[in-house]
Amino acid sequence: MAFRSWNVGTDCCGWAGARCGDADGRVTSLDLGSWSLESAGLDPALFDLTYLRYLNLAWNNFNASELPSVGFERLTKLISLNLSDTNFSGQVPHSIGRVTNLVSLDLSASVEIIEMPDNFTPLVANLGGLRELHLGCVDLSESTDWCDAISMYAPNLRVLRLPFCNIYGPICGSLSALRSLSVIDLQYSFLTGPIPGFLANYSFLSVLQLSYNELEGWVPPKTFEHKKLVTIDLHHNPDLSGSLPNISADSCLQNLLIGHTKFSGTIPSSIGKIKNLKGLGLDAPNFFGNLPSSIGELKSLNTLKVSGLNLVGPIPSWITNLTSLEVLQFSQCGLYGSIPSSIGHLIKLKTFAVVQCKASGVVPPHIFNMTQLEELALGLNNFEGTGSIPANIGGLALLDVLNMSHNSFTGPIPSQLGHLSHLEALDLSYNELFGEIPSELASLNSLTTLNLSNNKLMGSIPESPHFSTFTNSSFLGNDGLCGPPLSKIFNMTQLEELFLPSNNLTGMVELNSLWRLPNLILLDLSNNKIVVLEGPDNYLMVSLPNIVLLNLASCSITKFPSILKHLNYLNGLDLSNNNMHGGIPRWVWEKWSINPNLSNNKFNSVGYETFLPICATILDLSFNLFEGSIPLPNSAQVLDYSSNMFSSMPHNFSTQLGGTYVFKASRNNLSGNIPTSFCMVAEFQVLDLSYNNLSGPLPSCMMEDANELQVLSLKNNQLRGELPHNINESCSLEILELGGNWINGQLPRSLASCKYLEVLDIQNNQIIDSFPCWISIIPRLQVLVLKSNKFFGQVESSTTVNCEFPSLRILDLSSNNLSGTLAEEWFTKLVSMMVTENNNEALVMQYDYPGAQVYQFETVLTYKGSDLTIEKVLKTLVFLDVSNNAFQGSIPATIGELVLLRELNVSHNSFIGPIPPQLDRLNILESMDLSSNELSGEIPQGLASLNFLTTLNLSDNKLVGSIPESPQFSTFSNNSFLGNDGLCGPPLSKECINTTTPKMVTHDSKKNSKDIMLFLFVGLGYGVGFAVAIVVAWGIPIRKRSRRH
Repeated sequence: MAFRSWNVGTDCCGWAGARCGDADGRVTSLDLGSWSLESAGLDPALFDLTYLRYLNLAWNNFNASELPSVGFERLTKLISLNLSDTNFSGQVPHSIGRVTNLVSLDLSASVEIIEMPDNFTPLVANLGGLRELHLGCVDLSESTDWCDAISMYAPNLRVLRLPFCNIYGPICGSLSALRSLSVIDLQYSFLTGPIPGFLANYSFLSVLQLSYNELEGWVPPKTFEHKKLVTIDLHHNPDLSGSLPNISADSCLQNLLIGHTKFSGTIPSSIGKIKNLKGLGLDAPNFFGNLPSSIGELKSLNTLKVSGLNLVGPIPSWITNLTSLEVLQFSQCGLYGSIPSSIGHLIKLKTFAVVQCKASGVVPPHIFNMTQLEELALGLNNFEGTGSIPANIGGLALLDVLNMSHNSFTGPIPSQLGHLSHLEALDLSYNELFGEIPSELASLNSLTTLNLSNNKLMGSIPESPHFSTFTNSSFLGNDGLCGPPLSKIFNMTQLEELFLPSNNLTGMVELNSLWRLPNLILLDLSNNKIVVLEGPDNYLMVSLPNIVLLNLASCSITKFPSILKHLNYLNGLDLSNNNMHGGIPRWVWEKWSINPNLSNNKFNSVGYETFLPICATILDLSFNLFEGSIPLPNSAQVLDYSSNMFSSMPHNFSTQLGGTYVFKASRNNLSGNIPTSFCMVAEFQVLDLSYNNLSGPLPSCMMEDANELQVLSLKNNQLRGELPHNINESCSLEILELGGNWINGQLPRSLASCKYLEVLDIQNNQIIDSFPCWISIIPRLQVLVLKSNKFFGQVESSTTVNCEFPSLRILDLSSNNLSGTLAEEWFTKLVSMMVTENNNEALVMQYDYPGAQVYQFETVLTYKGSDLTIEKVLKTLVFLDVSNNAFQGSIPATIGELVLLRELNVSHNSFIGPIPPQLDRLNILESMDLSSNELSGEIPQGLASLNFLTTLNLSDNKLVGSIPESPQFSTFSNNSFLGNDGLCGPPLSKECINTTTPKMVTHDSKKNSKDIMLFLFVGLGYGVGFAVAIVVAWGIPIRKRSRRH
């Protein structure tokens, strides 16, 4: 027992936990941490130990008693005070702040029962020597001065741990003054905003933990490059973006965790060179490319988590080399193939998960011999069973989670599962399992989640008090099963609203069962993994509910439910994203005044020729198989017919479109001239007829008279002729997309009247004109795409009055006949390519309408050497392409000031002179193409420090000298440098002879006694202690502008 050595008459300096000074025999250290002591409070006698230097009472139970308000100030020699997880409550006493010699203070807790006074300053104002401060789970929400106080009064702080402290708001800028910080822990603190750049400038930073917050924006690459960094944990910040740079092999990193963020790009192979790495969390869904095999060299790795649907390649065999692994998780990724048969070598594994990937084949039997496993998840793959699930699975005695759902396992459920006494969750659903449910499962008293649905099980469901807690959904889809439990939800006869969307529910639901809820008015089961069936035709024998809103999107419905025609009060219906085919029943249009969303199905008929007898606000029939003439309702505000096979509009259709604001019919088979009847719909704000076969000229009224029109998209048709020239001052256009046609002539100068214009995309036409400097008068213009036309002359001449584009982010002038030099001064005017907006993750031009997203701008750009359709254009995409023209002279050095650039392409021109060294300022540049020019001189060494550069093309110039060496440059192939006879060094086979060794570019991470003791613990018991209880959208709504008369 803890106090066995504490005997009267013996020297207290020999008691367990006590230490005394050599000279005077005074007690200087009292370490009772984790002794499982219990007490009703802290005895005042403690404060008589005035020579104490170290006091540790952590992990004992003081039963929510308050910390004494006085006494601590007497411990003037105290250097370290640890009261963590002691179950004290109340406010932190100011007396702790008068222990002036404190170097380490730990008041952290497992739950939020300790509070900080409104004024934080008294706690630290006298603690100038403080080096470590731990306040986890101390509520700082009212202590708004905490950051300034710490920065001012504890300037030499090295460890700052404030998890679960309810800080809220952005990371405090005053922390930049704490230059000695080595540990920063701000997890679970409701932090918002970007990660400040100064965090990368701490010289001693070794631990940075910012997980489970709401941080956003782009993570500076320098954050990952600090030589002393051991842990960087950014996971679970859903709006945090970034790309992984190449990390030096001499990095001290042991934990790199960026899962559940918006990190994207490829995973650099340099990760495999970080020999000390133990935790690697790459479970961010936007990664793409291959999973580097170099990760297999990380012998110390104990955690590996990977996700990303665009990660490709087979499940790597090298994972079996990682013999220190305890957690191995592949989730929602594109990896395919069999699990390596030698997976059983990973005997330390506690968690093994391959979930929602493309794994197939037979599960290696050795998995079931990994006796340390606590979680085994193999769901949502293509595994096949070979007979029964192996009986030796019952030997995984520590298992608490088993998920083998959504595969093709066969055979009976092994009764040995009943040996898994720790099992809390069991999911064997959606397989081909047969036979009876083993009665042994009913004795698993720890089981809280059970799903055996959608198999071929039969017989009676085992009965036990514990099994009776499971509902029908645990057993649905097994036609041979019988017996309880009956679903309790159908007995809740007073239920009015059942709202369960996006809850990962599984199983089958019969609509007629819900009819037993006569008071139900709202039902939403959308976006689950359930299968909704109509059920037996017995609905006339029950009282039908008065459902008003019915949402069954993504419910695997294959046939339009005829039972719905007995709902007399329905005014909202969403059956989108199902697999219904055939015709839509006529009674759907005749019975209700609803807003039906029937998109993303396989319907081929609406039951009417041209007009639908329904009054709806929103009608969405997109992504189906409709043909013939577009059917129109009596009235609607939003109509979406896109992605079908419609071929015509009904005669005099404009009479049916009064009050329509949005009309979308893109990606159909419409042909012939654009009907001028469209101009008669004065309320149009969005008109999208793109990707059809429309021909002839663009009706002048569509641009000259449509004063309310905000979006006009006619791209990818067969339109010819010139654009209308008399656009009036009332122009409301914000997006004009005319690319992929045969339009010729000049750009109408009256287009400058469209002062709200943000996007002008006229690529791939036959326009012959000089560069439109005059259009720069439009202050909001963000996207200007003129590629593949016949524009000629200089971009800006000395006589140009004004050619500023202050809001421009995307400029594509490629494949024209532009010539002359590019003026240095002109690029200094592109300020939006230099300065980041606060809302820098927003989408460019997304239109919403109550209840629907009605339009989102997309464009085609040559990105990283390939033509890419960018469906969500983020404001962070800053793009400059002047390739395939006849530009001459030097590449302007001022391009280096466009620090937000992601893509720079000046290839296939006649540029001469050296590559501007100023381009090394483009720190987030991802792609640079300077190929096929007349550039000379050496490659600037600074380019090798561009850590985000993944695509580089300097080929076919007159460059000389050695190619710079750096981890980033080592990723480029020969093709990046070919056609420069004077270049030498890797990756070229030509060696550099009689030259100095190329300078290796490094990345600089630093930018700069006895009676008192007996009395003190009288009454302390030996309790068990206490348990730990812890744990591209810039929305521009549709605007109804007042009509101009």
